[in-house]
Amino acid sequence: MAAELMRVVAYTDGSSRGNPGPGGYGAVLVYVGPDGREHRRELSAGYRRTTNNRMELLGAIVALEALKWPCAVELHSDSQYVVNAFNKGWVRGWQRNGWKTANKQPVKNPELWKRLIAAMEPHEVTWLWVKGHACHELNERADELATLAADGKTGELLEDKGY
Repeated sequence: MAAELMRVVAYTDGSSRGNPGPGGYGAVLVYVGPDGREHRRELSAGYRRTTNNRMELLGAIVALEALKWPCAVELHSDSQYVVNAFNKGWVRGWQRNGWKTANKQPVKNPELWKRLIAAMEPHEVTWLWVKGHACHELNERADELATLAADGKTGELLEDKGY
């Protein structure tokens, strides 16, 4: 019998001050251990010039990459762009079409989509859309982390080399 996967709940968000402009991502990961104690980890970083969609993707990527072993992840995002890409099968279509949309246009941010797919690989990820700014504590915290990072309040703004 295979061991049950550790269950992790993640909330991720991206922010951009202008689109493009300074931006940041935020992620909150929560795990309840066998002893019933809650463990929380927060991640964020800011970039000098980026887009909101890139930061939404990076929030999810960094959350998944932070996990040290395979987990069952319930990933909440207020980005329909990110959630629908998996729940509606857009990503599979883009891959099948050589990273082109249904309209034969190049998919934006393909390097981040590929990185996200790789980050998902060891995990069982369930994608859940959550309405932004609807007073959900962990989504609001992810938003706060992303905004603080975009404003440079959590450290030096980085270079988004893919932008």
